[in-house]
Amino acid sequence: MDPIPLLNPSFDPDRRKTLAAAMATAFAGLGGALGAQAATTGPASIERGGVLTVLQRNEPPALVAVANASGPTKLVSSKIIEGLLTYDFDLKPIPHLATAWRVSADRREYTFELRKGVKWHDGKDFGSADVAHSIRLVAELHPTGRVNFKSLVEVRTPSPLTAVVVFSEPNPGFLSRLAGAETPIVPRHLYEGSDYATNPANQRPVGTGPFVFKEWVKGSHLVLDRNPAYWDAPKPYLDRIVIKLVPDFAAGSAAFEAGSVDIGYNNPVAFGDLDRIAKLPHIGLETHGYEIAGDWTTLMFNFENPYLKDLRVRQAIAHAIDRKALLNVAWYGKGRVIDTPIGPGLEKYRARDVATYAFDVRKAEKLLDDAGFPRKNGVRFTLNIDPLPSVDGFRNTAQFLRQALARIGITAQVRTQDFGSYIKRVYTDRQFDLAYAWLITGPDPSGIQSYYWSKNFKKGIPFSNASSIQDAALDKLFEQGAVEPDENRRIELYKQAQRRIAEQLPSLEIVAFDLYTVYNRRVHDAVVDASGLESTLAGAWLEKA
Repeated sequence: MDPIPLLNPSFDPDRRKTLAAAMATAFAGLGGALGAQAATTGPASIERGGVLTVLQRNEPPALVAVANASGPTKLVSSKIIEGLLTYDFDLKPIPHLATAWRVSADRREYTFELRKGVKWHDGKDFGSADVAHSIRLVAELHPTGRVNFKSLVEVRTPSPLTAVVVFSEPNPGFLSRLAGAETPIVPRHLYEGSDYATNPANQRPVGTGPFVFKEWVKGSHLVLDRNPAYWDAPKPYLDRIVIKLVPDFAAGSAAFEAGSVDIGYNNPVAFGDLDRIAKLPHIGLETHGYEIAGDWTTLMFNFENPYLKDLRVRQAIAHAIDRKALLNVAWYGKGRVIDTPIGPGLEKYRARDVATYAFDVRKAEKLLDDAGFPRKNGVRFTLNIDPLPSVDGFRNTAQFLRQALARIGITAQVRTQDFGSYIKRVYTDRQFDLAYAWLITGPDPSGIQSYYWSKNFKKGIPFSNASSIQDAALDKLFEQGAVEPDENRRIELYKQAQRRIAEQLPSLEIVAFDLYTVYNRRVHDAVVDASGLESTLAGAWLEKA
């Protein structure tokens, strides 16, 4: 059986084999564990039934991805609530709830023909009214949707199975933003006329997806059951998905060793354990399934802090950090140092001539002196560092930064908290100085706008403009790039935006670390598109013992 459904006839399976071979070589030092997801070697026929246990470190702050872009939320939401499209490993769109689409020549109007016979989990018919309501919600509430769909005019519904999305300006990136984890289609009949924030459907979500919400025991697990009326019969093949919340890395590694969990993504075991875990005969690694994200890590400066609002202080901090050493110490060398928020995944948009901040302690000291913050008893001032409570590299990086800042007279205090508390501290309470974050560009360069656009500074919206930078020149570049139909001109606008970000330093890009999924080899076809485990898992199945 070919593990990659060829839903897009332009997808080249030979290229897929080449990529798999290249990754196998890259992971040769890990015991050759890569393989089952990239090139399935299991039984010739799919085995139905069974319970897939997914390891997840952090509690999801929400179960529906309409207003929340966190990974834990997208992991859960995408199994229950679907999108109009999915994307292959080359980021080409594949039909899902939409079976066909047309784009106007000016890229202002997108017409979608919707799938017939789709039912919501409560038995109601899915249709264009649901699409219209959902896109309006995402445009209003989602941290990237508020940027990407800002010029939304209306969504017309000329028939129950036709939706026409109309923008006031060209929106060349729109078709790349319609996966279920980013633009989920929710039932209008449960949301219309209600306050989204208090809608009970957010706690017991209803979707069209292959799995139905069963229960959420906070701090312990979530249960999703098979949808027997799923439109893509005979999928799903699994009877149930159990998402276990295991925040401790040591406990997660032990669970994979013992076989009590089947799969986990976004580096579910510590880098320090990776070599040992990968050599186990029942364990495999997969590096596909992250193409749609474009992940990177960044140190965000809070412009409301009296020290950090001075550009010289931000520059000094940048010069105080040896990022190459940081990569080796905090991330075990598994990744790459970056200078812009657009990485190799969107190579043609990446600027290579941005301002960089070489490791230079003397220059950092002078900048702080010039800014009027001399040492007093060896200390200039104190800052807090809040690392994202995720993979061990974030905690390691925070300790590395603490030591680096101490060398230039800045006392740094590292604070740790759970995921929900981190989100509240940074995006709602605004009680942070330096936040070490894990962000995504997404499949289009317009994705970085949400992190730096002045109009996307809104308290309580996770992963929006955390630094609260207000820069008219940068705003203009983003606004032009988002609507520019000429590709060459669009590339140049985003390169200019990257140069401006590097000059103004609302954040210091640190590293893009390697991403992998760990799985028990009895799991098949869990990673079949660019969203990886943030896709539906409708085609995943378990090989019985």
